[in-house]
Amino acid sequence: MSGTGSPALGRRSSSSGQTDEVKAAVEPSDSISVQGVSYTVRDRIGPWWNISLYREKWTRQILRDVSFHIESGQIMGILGNSGSGKTTLLDAISGRLGHKDNFFGEVYVNGRQLKKEQFRDCFSYVPQSDTLLSFLTVQESLTYTALLTLQKCSNDFIKKKVDAVMAELSLSHIADKVIGSRIFVGISGGDCRVSIAAQLLQDPKVMLLDEPTTGLDCLTANQIVSLLSELAHKGRIVIITIHQPRSELFKLFDKIAIMSFGEMVFCGNPMEMITFFSNCGYSCPEQSNPFDFYVDLTSVDTRSKECELETYSRVQVIVSAYKNSEIFSKVLAAIERAKRMKELPPIPFKNRDSPSAFYQLWILLRRITRNLSRDRMGITMRLLQNLLFGLFVAFFLLRLRHDLIKGAVQDRVGLVYQCVSAPPYTGMLNAVALFPPLRAISDQESKDGLYKKWQMLLAYIVHFLPFSVISVAIFSTFIYWTVGLYPDASRFGIFFAVVLASHIIGELLTLVILGVVQNPNIVQSGVALLNSAGVIVGTGLVRTIEDMPTPFKILSYLTFQKYSSEVLVVNEFYGLNFTCGKSNSSTASNAACVFSHGIQFIEKSFPDALSQFTLHFLILYAFLPGLAIVAILSFKLRERIIDRQ
Repeated sequence: MSGTGSPALGRRSSSSGQTDEVKAAVEPSDSISVQGVSYTVRDRIGPWWNISLYREKWTRQILRDVSFHIESGQIMGILGNSGSGKTTLLDAISGRLGHKDNFFGEVYVNGRQLKKEQFRDCFSYVPQSDTLLSFLTVQESLTYTALLTLQKCSNDFIKKKVDAVMAELSLSHIADKVIGSRIFVGISGGDCRVSIAAQLLQDPKVMLLDEPTTGLDCLTANQIVSLLSELAHKGRIVIITIHQPRSELFKLFDKIAIMSFGEMVFCGNPMEMITFFSNCGYSCPEQSNPFDFYVDLTSVDTRSKECELETYSRVQVIVSAYKNSEIFSKVLAAIERAKRMKELPPIPFKNRDSPSAFYQLWILLRRITRNLSRDRMGITMRLLQNLLFGLFVAFFLLRLRHDLIKGAVQDRVGLVYQCVSAPPYTGMLNAVALFPPLRAISDQESKDGLYKKWQMLLAYIVHFLPFSVISVAIFSTFIYWTVGLYPDASRFGIFFAVVLASHIIGELLTLVILGVVQNPNIVQSGVALLNSAGVIVGTGLVRTIEDMPTPFKILSYLTFQKYSSEVLVVNEFYGLNFTCGKSNSSTASNAACVFSHGIQFIEKSFPDALSQFTLHFLILYAFLPGLAIVAILSFKLRERIIDRQ
């Protein structure tokens, strides 16, 4: 943008400012006042493996004495280089900062301070990363969000509401297109608009957006900012952080704030910005983008100690000039005026009619099922992954025999080992592949107060149970009758029930860890390790439990593999009779023909398995509600951890 064009834009902003002042004098409007906000965090000096340095902490100031005032009908852009404190400032405004003891300053809405539980009901927050379900259409995604917030409204009202929001954000022409992801194509550049639309369903008067143009091309980014400007001028307060905006957007902002190292270097309208920096001796060159020029000017260069000291000193001079300017004096005066005015409107809470917890669970279940049902490859793998494993085992074993010389016992023990160890692993693969996107959405939507994190977890558990039953039923039917396990329908039912429990336990155990560990790859490795350790310690198939050291004996009772393996062993071996064919070696024949009846093998290898068969089966199934409860508790713990971040 050239310098010759700036005064015209400045006159527009100045005129707008005068109009706002007249309007404020006639009719009080909604406002946000931020006064003296500071925020510090304490970081550990060294890595965890350096104990001496890890124990020490240093204090880092993220925000330092930030103040500004904005009223309805205005849009403010917060600029600054990476690490300048833009996102933290939005978190401070919206009450999402953790470690409240390190937060100082006041945030007023219409001259009133909010209580802790009121922040989420007042501010609409769109984070930088979009959290949307990939296989839902735009209309479906917005409809489910509306159902989670507007239960008592009729379906016709909700449809009209969704249609109106889509029309306002120019989404109507892609209403029936899936949102998509990096893996498959969906809407192009529209994720941000869908996230904004989801927030507009509650008619917020205050909208905060963190880097809404990140990853978008210039044209789409301009369209998003223009759209937000229109939303602001319809009586809302819109505050966005933005990185490298084009000069064409200059005229769209009513206020521009520039951050550097946690300090507010400047906050005012575009004309005031040009005048202020010119008075400081830094006029924007002709044909230059003012945004780029002033952000670069107020950035601290950390490439060397000398550059850092020089640029930091320059920033401090500008900050001091701003704090002593008439522009800043007007900001403080506006804040004090808002705090004193008694005729200001009440706090502009979002429209919300929260449904019951059971209804929220029902909507979440419907949304998850609708989304995942469109993933054809995912459904195919969920249903057939156990069968694919069974095909390999059946091809390897062929048909089980009763001849001890030909491995009658060894083959059955090996099959039991595989049926105990593999199903929990396939359950883990399902959870790691499917649940992290749902967890990310629940993190965001729970902050917005739509529901609790554990409700998303419970909805997912209810969703995957039918798939687990069908998948294990296919596997069990194939493997049981193909390899020739004990030919009895009731024993087949027990085999199916044990494999099903093991499969579900693997998925539940993964969900427990996903509640507190963010990285799915670490979770996958951890669950695989736990499963392997449980098989080794608990089954007695690698080493008999009687021969184990006492600590491992005790530990085996805590593994579900102990109970599943012993139930399967009794279920298969009880009542079997073995033959002993001829062998080339009499010594080998005598060693193999130790057991002529299956019950002898049970009594030798698992002395208590037969007498405690029913108890072990019940204990195995007790793991299911136990792990579900632990998973819910882990997500409650996750909620606390995220709230403190």
